[in-house]
Amino acid sequence: MRTDLPQSVLDAADIVAVTQLVLIERESRDLGRWDQMRDCFHPDSRVRVSWFTGTGLEFVSGSIDMARRNVLAKHRLGPILVRVAGDRAVASLSAIIDIPATLSGVEVQLSSHARFLYRVERRAERWRIFSFDAIYMRDEFTTAIPGLTLPITPADLAGLRPSYRMLSYLLKTQGYEVNSNLPGEDRPATTDALNREVYGWAGIAI
Repeated sequence: MRTDLPQSVLDAADIVAVTQLVLIERESRDLGRWDQMRDCFHPDSRVRVSWFTGTGLEFVSGSIDMARRNVLAKHRLGPILVRVAGDRAVASLSAIIDIPATLSGVEVQLSSHARFLYRVERRAERWRIFSFDAIYMRDEFTTAIPGLTLPITPADLAGLRPSYRMLSYLLKTQGYEVNSNLPGEDRPATTDALNREVYGWAGIAI
C-alpha cells in the first residue's frame, strides 16, 4: 500500500481489512468453507470458546468434526468495532450462536448471546487472527414447533453457569466437554480480565 497517503486513509484501510477478515472467518465457519477459514488464522493463534481450547488450525479441525456430528451452529453477527494499533488490532462484536437440535424427540433451537473478541496481527503485510475469545451473556431454548414443551427440567441445568447454561447442557448432550470457567457476564471479574489481556496485548487503553 502507498505510504504517502494520509494516516486516516491507511487506518481506514486497516479497519476494513480486519473487519473483512472476521466476517470471512465466521462465514467460512457457518458455510463449511474450511480451507478459507483455516487461512484466516496464524499458525500460533489461540481459540478459547465453550467447547474448545487450542490453536486456530485445531479449531478448524474441531469445527469440521462438529459439522460431521451434525451440530450445525450458525452465527448472527452485530456490527464490528475495530481498533488498530500499528500491526496489531482488536475486533469486538456481539453475536448470537444458533444451534438446532432434537432433545427427547422434540426439535429445539438454542440461541446463545455472546460478545466475540478477536486479536488480529499483521505479519508479512497480511492480517490474520492471533486469538479468538467469547464472553458469554445469556442463552435460551425455544421449541421449533409452537406449543410443544421443552424436555428440560431445572435439575438438568443444576450447577451450570447462568451465562451459558443452555449451551453447556446442549453441548454435553452431544458428547462435548465444556469449560465452565470462561468469561461471562455472571462473573464480571472474568470479563474484565479478558478485556485487559486482549487490549493490553495491542497496547490499547480501555
